Amino acid sequence: MLVHSRRGKWAVWGIFLALFVPLFALPLMVVLAASVSTHWSGAFPSGLTGEHYTSAVRGDALQALTTSLVTALTSSLLALAVGCWAALAASALRRGGKRLLDTLFMLPVAVPSVVVGLAVLVAFSQPPVLLNGTRWIVILAHTVLVTAFAYRSVSAALLRLDPMYEQAAASLGARPSYVLWKVRLPLLLPSLTAAGGLCFALSMGELSATMMLYPPDWMPLPVRVFTATDRGALFTGSALAVVLMGTTLLVLLALSRIRNRASFR
Repeated sequence: MLVHSRRGKWAVWGIFLALFVPLFALPLMVVLAASVSTHWSGAFPSGLTGEHYTSAVRGDALQALTTSLVTALTSSLLALAVGCWAALAASALRRGGKRLLDTLFMLPVAVPSVVVGLAVLVAFSQPPVLLNGTRWIVILAHTVLVTAFAYRSVSAALLRLDPMYEQAAASLGARPSYVLWKVRLPLLLPSLTAAGGLCFALSMGELSATMMLYPPDWMPLPVRVFTATDRGALFTGSALAVVLMGTTLLVLLALSRIRNRASFR
């Protein structure tokens, strides 16, 4: 911490808690409290129950969670592959070409996600590539939305990468493909796992574009949370939201452990 006096540290912690609790922690605590309640007529919930979680991990809700996991994992892997390839290609381009590639990959982030959903819907609702009504149109939209973050994460890591490792391997006669697979990519592994976690979390929570695209047999969990709360089932929707948050956090913790191990290799 940059503040060295004890009084200054207490002041910084006080400001942090005053901002963090009402803006971040309190809304999540409200959702958590609603997920185990049957009534909320006063300042605090009443009628504690676990029935909402029982229904949140069974039947259609469990299927929606599985759909979200498959969609997020698939789109994250695709985004990592495309984003990493594009970042490696951009690092070899001149400044003008790199700026053009940066603009193209960041364009989906610069517009609302519902616009991306509409664009994907219009583009892939007619032959020769007809994806409307299938799970693949949802996965494609999520991939488009999160690839920019993978691209930027790998691009930033490439700027910090020490070129001496590659130069040493090349001077010993290593082919460019060997340098890529045995030197550059292993050095980028911590950044790749971090980018994968970010892409996964963003995909798990994506709603706007998904609402425009999902078929009846491929409903992700955020859509189910929205439909539950839209029907007035706020407590059930809160339990589904907690399950969504918990699952996302567990996957991110697992990726964090992988990243830490890769950092110490």
